[in-house]
Amino acid sequence: MTFSWTVTEEQHEERIDRLLVTLVEDVSRTSVQRWIHDGAVKVNGQMIKPNYKVQIDDHIDFAFPKASETVIESEDIPLDIVYEDEDVMVVNKPRGMVVHPAPGHRSGTLVNALLYHCRHLPSMDEHVRPGLVHRIDKDTSGLLMVAKNEFAHAHLSAQLKDKTTERLYKTIVHGVIPHAKGTIDAPIGRDQRDRQKMTVTHVNSKNAVTHFTLDETFAHYSYVSCQLETGRTHQIRVHFAYIGHPVAGDAKYGRKKTLPIDGQALHAEILGFSHPRTGEALRFFAPIPEDMHTLLQQLREKA
Repeated sequence: MTFSWTVTEEQHEERIDRLLVTLVEDVSRTSVQRWIHDGAVKVNGQMIKPNYKVQIDDHIDFAFPKASETVIESEDIPLDIVYEDEDVMVVNKPRGMVVHPAPGHRSGTLVNALLYHCRHLPSMDEHVRPGLVHRIDKDTSGLLMVAKNEFAHAHLSAQLKDKTTERLYKTIVHGVIPHAKGTIDAPIGRDQRDRQKMTVTHVNSKNAVTHFTLDETFAHYSYVSCQLETGRTHQIRVHFAYIGHPVAGDAKYGRKKTLPIDGQALHAEILGFSHPRTGEALRFFAPIPEDMHTLLQQLREKA
């Protein structure tokens, strides 16, 4: 996989290693420096040093290491398994756990834990994400489905593509939403000014649709149920920031002054799908974590 970028006026004279850390998601500066030394990064077709200061209109080419060169170690990490059979697992991921290994997060991830539990999981694309059919962010908690073989992976992936799965999230957002229910239909793509963020844009974007229902309002916050029609990266966080109601605790898309919670107040509460082998309709529920429950109680007391 390769990444290309043309340096803008705002990025002029910035060190190449520092710039790439901001442009490429989930990459550490140490990894970038190692790849620069190995010749994986070139500017205008030439090898450079990590301290090279980029110039306006410099063309950067960055070749990532092949997934096949990456070895993922199994780790004995406790899992909250909601359901499991020979084909499928449903896991309740805690907030703070990264889903899959990436530069800077090679251990302690959900995938490391899954490999210890299952030993062999299917990997169906160029990324090293064995068993994963979908993902949720590090600082989002809640339900994930995992395929234990290629047959299950193909069927579950098809359900996501056909939009027949049920994925309901609970979140606390800033401000009082004036509508009992609504739909946010706004395309999402990579933010060209900050490659670690997504944004609502019509440039290199994909359609994104979030349906929501207002559960409860407080003095300065709203408690909301969100039904995903699509599953874009950071979708709920981007959509609610776009309409002026960012998710509480979301440092990337939200406000500095927010509720006392370690990570965004966002939880995947309900997950429904058809069993890939039997066709049985399965539906799972994981209550919001204790810290979100405590926040709601505090907001109710202040109301």
